[in-house]
Amino acid sequence: MRRSEVLAEESAVCLQKALIHLQEIWELIGIPEEQRLQRSELVKMHIKDLLDRMIAEEESLRKRLLKKQIHLSEGAEYPAQLQIPEEEREPVAAIMAGSKAKVRNALQLEVDGLEELKMQNLKQVTETSRVELAQFWDQCFYSQEQRQGFAPYFTEDYTENLLHLHDAEIIRLRNYYGIHKELFEGVQKWEESWKLFLEFERKASDPSWFTNRGGNLLKEEKERAKLQKILPKLEEELKARIEKWEQEQSMAFVMNGQKFMEYVAGQWELHRLEKERTKQERQIKNQRQTETEMLYGSAPRTPSKRPGLTPNKPGKVRKMNTTTLSSATPNSSIRPAFGGTMYHSPVSLLSPSGSKSVVTSMCSGKKTPRAAYLRANKENMELNGAC
Repeated sequence: MRRSEVLAEESAVCLQKALIHLQEIWELIGIPEEQRLQRSELVKMHIKDLLDRMIAEEESLRKRLLKKQIHLSEGAEYPAQLQIPEEEREPVAAIMAGSKAKVRNALQLEVDGLEELKMQNLKQVTETSRVELAQFWDQCFYSQEQRQGFAPYFTEDYTENLLHLHDAEIIRLRNYYGIHKELFEGVQKWEESWKLFLEFERKASDPSWFTNRGGNLLKEEKERAKLQKILPKLEEELKARIEKWEQEQSMAFVMNGQKFMEYVAGQWELHRLEKERTKQERQIKNQRQTETEMLYGSAPRTPSKRPGLTPNKPGKVRKMNTTTLSSATPNSSIRPAFGGTMYHSPVSLLSPSGSKSVVTSMCSGKKTPRAAYLRANKENMELNGAC
């Protein structure tokens, strides 16, 4: 209990004790009943007069504080509506502190000046109010029919009365949003969670999502699973709050022109149909690809490099030829790297007697190119000697 409440109770007890003590004194001195009534009425009148004066003073103070608060609020809103620069607002803000009569008069003068300036800029101020009103409509999930129900919003005749209508509607919606803030914030949370869930579902249906994702793949998958659990719980909570709201307001809570729970069920159904459509498209694509591979063969792939199909370098060819020639067996044939067949010349064999080797020739009775070259060289030497 507050100390002021304790003092008030003590004052009532003291007053009661004083009246009882007066009754005892009157009883001792034998004052008649009529005089007792007169004196009791006099005591009551004095106490009531004192309390009335105190109440009047407190009520006057309350009105002054309320008026000051209104002036402060108007003094803060008007500069924003009129788009007054910040440096021009600072001197006024310094005056707004305190509660003396001088400060109140300064505030009153400032508000009067701002109201006059507001009248000169009615169109601009009205458009600013309309922007704020549209924001409250969005926060309260107003349908298009509800927005069109406020006819002054679509009026082009800018008057002071039109501005007052907009201001009154803003105040009403501000109070309305404050009362049902938890409901509207819950609906906003569901809508944001639903959009995020759809985004994760879209990524999960993309085959490239499983490649080159680093640590984001596991993180996003956990987030998607978490949202899949949170959304039904959030919908149950909103369902209970919406039922209570509909009972209080005697009207249906709509979102985008549709009852909210019907809207939620419709969103889940659209999501299910979209997943089914994507699945069918993927199956049709795989079936067509399989049919194409069966008809024309599998899809061509880039061949891997196979050794031995490209020509060797000259250095390697020479090395291979010498090695092969030296290691080849007699009367064997080898196949060079550049094609063709190479045959080894016959190897001389020792005679049975062991004196001379017998050379077996493959060709007999024909002159070899080497013998012709030696004969021509001998003839040239003889001619040179004759000369």
